[in-house]
Amino acid sequence: MSRSLRSIFTDRVMRVLLVGAASTSVLIVGLIFLFLFKEAGPFVLKPGLAKLFDSQWIPVSFQQERYGVGPLLSGSALVTLLAMVITVPTSVLIAIYIAEIARPMEREWLKPFIEILASIPSVVLGFFGLIVVAPLVKDIFGLSTGLTALTGALLLSLMAIPTVISISEDALASVPYALKNASLALGASHLQTIFRVTLPAALPGIVAAVMLGIGRVIGETMAVLMVTGNSAIVTFSPLESVRTMTATIAAEMGEVPFGSVHYQSLFWIGIILLFITFILNIIAQRVLKKYGMMK
Repeated sequence: MSRSLRSIFTDRVMRVLLVGAASTSVLIVGLIFLFLFKEAGPFVLKPGLAKLFDSQWIPVSFQQERYGVGPLLSGSALVTLLAMVITVPTSVLIAIYIAEIARPMEREWLKPFIEILASIPSVVLGFFGLIVVAPLVKDIFGLSTGLTALTGALLLSLMAIPTVISISEDALASVPYALKNASLALGASHLQTIFRVTLPAALPGIVAAVMLGIGRVIGETMAVLMVTGNSAIVTFSPLESVRTMTATIAAEMGEVPFGSVHYQSLFWIGIILLFITFILNIIAQRVLKKYGMMK
């Protein structure tokens, strides 16, 4: 075989291998969807998808079982929204300080602590929330219990903040010095350069960091299971107990009869979670694309 033919053959083999590797994630996601729909499918026939739109989640009852995911959706949405309201401004400001303001010695101390915070197991943070944060929330707001949506949001923000800080700091540090120097040369102050030049230039990376943080918050199970009170009610008050979709699956999947209606409804909750994650990724792609076109 000549050198040119060998080179063409090698290129084609490598292309096939790379396409196969890139397609693996798509295949895995497809198989996960297939498995979930296979287990949840019988619910469509009996009792029917309309039952998922009920306003109550009472899967075990001597009178009438109810499988409404409304309380679980509202609980997840409330905890996630509160967590991101705390996480996004805090993380971005800390990332700006580390990347643009902190001295090298401060940066060397701060970054390892942030990485350590990211590596703490969620169950340990759950214990911390149960013993420390929940009593504080109870005493500050004069509640009968500290197991509330606000407590869960505070813990979830602790989990998401390190991820958002790390990626946002990398995005800010990757902004070319030429842009910063040009801004300073035109008479802008250091802070004006940060917020009007560096931050907009790093926005795609920061958006990606925020989306990863939202994914971490939505998918968290153990911490919210321990500190949110697990009350399946529709509420928009951060000082009331709630139950999230992930906590419901974790708490009930191990106890339901295999193949029962309750079992199938839990798989529908998993499908809803996957669709929410998929929609969030699409929104993030649209935002990044729109920002790129604006630039």
